[in-house]
Amino acid sequence: MPHVRHADPRLGAVLASACLLLLGAMPLISAGRPAGAGALAFAFLLSVWQAAFSLPLLAREWWSGERGVFGAASPERPATAGAGSATPARTVLITVGTGVLFALSTWAYVLAFDTAGTTEAALALQAYPLFAAGSETMLGKRRRSRTELALIALIVVTLYHLATGGTWRPAGLSPWFAVALAVPALWSVAHIVLREVLITTSITPNQVTTSRLVVSVLVLGPLALAVEGPTALRTTLGNPGVPAAGALLGLAYYLELVLWFNAMRHIDVSLASTITVPAPAVTALLGAVLLGRPVYAYQLVSLTLIIIGLLGLLLPVIAGRGAGGDARRAPAGGQHAP
Repeated sequence: MPHVRHADPRLGAVLASACLLLLGAMPLISAGRPAGAGALAFAFLLSVWQAAFSLPLLAREWWSGERGVFGAASPERPATAGAGSATPARTVLITVGTGVLFALSTWAYVLAFDTAGTTEAALALQAYPLFAAGSETMLGKRRRSRTELALIALIVVTLYHLATGGTWRPAGLSPWFAVALAVPALWSVAHIVLREVLITTSITPNQVTTSRLVVSVLVLGPLALAVEGPTALRTTLGNPGVPAAGALLGLAYYLELVLWFNAMRHIDVSLASTITVPAPAVTALLGAVLLGRPVYAYQLVSLTLIIIGLLGLLLPVIAGRGAGGDARRAPAGGQHAP
């Protein structure tokens, strides 16, 4: 009887929690970016650094025999029902296609923060768990219980309160808010498609990460040249402080991506996104501890409610009753249908 490696929801929750810490720290790192750096040019540089950081692990996997989707069949991850339709070429096509979605989401992200403003864009991003839960339900991946939906709603509403500075009143939504909403929508679709690939084929999380980053580099480079122009790109990249800032943020972002795709092998996208979406609260906490930034009462109340919501979602996982989603696994080099 072949051995099947099942999902471990507890490990997935731990990995997603590590992503939360990195996402909370990244805005503080990004704040050190030198003034005058073009947004698209910096996003391009960031993608280049991330791709570079992915190469050592990619080489290690290759030389250790863990070829992933490019390797030969292995008894370690045997066939499941419906094997034979997900060829390596199809898997690569899916990862490249989702890479384009991620590149588009990066462009929408930059455009949203430039046009809709920081508050509106941040509010839109808090809807990510709702988009993920809705996408999973529509695609038939998993239905949410009323308790889970209530806890997700508690976290999203609390983050809305946090993002508006405790006032509940955004300055007035602009039409560009729709562009900001496109970001979590694209994320949810791409992540759900990729999760199916991760749990039904032999592709490794680092291969998924690298393919995403390579596509981002190929899309953002020409986009930066077209939108900001060669002069702005040279000015940004020629700024002495920009490469160092890009390298530090790129390392943090790369680690977050690898941990994230590893987490998705074990838990649903909606649960993983709910764990990571309170990153603004973590940023506020780290800012207070490391930089001495003031902490206000509404922030403490918001953080408490977020912790209650997360514990409500995670306790069933810790107790071994949480849903890790589909536990199917494919062989190390086999061909399986998602």
